[in-house]
Amino acid sequence: MSRQMQEPTFLILTALAGGSRHGYGIITDVERISGGRVRLRAGTLYAALDRLQGDGLIAADREEIVDGRLRRYYALTDTGAERLATEAERLRARAELATRRLAALPRLRGDGSPA
Repeated sequence: MSRQMQEPTFLILTALAGGSRHGYGIITDVERISGGRVRLRAGTLYAALDRLQGDGLIAADREEIVDGRLRRYYALTDTGAERLATEAERLRARAELATRRLAALPRLRGDGSPA
């Protein structure tokens, strides 16, 4: 059984599920996906990318020179897509359970007491 995925990892893999991206593209997509709640710093991102690459979840896709600087693109591997799908299903199942339990709660009045 695999362990629970940390949110930044989930968001990075989700960004890459949308297609190959370079570092800044991943940072901006993660911020967008999280509604601005998660803002990755470059050092944090590149450490995570190294780890994810070492785990076989992502791979360097291509490189290009832009304004004299190397831009490396990363892509989700099949293993990474499977791992992301497993984590998305785990989260979906827990959200569904929470929703069912909330629906079963007695309705409350505005003052917090049962209606």
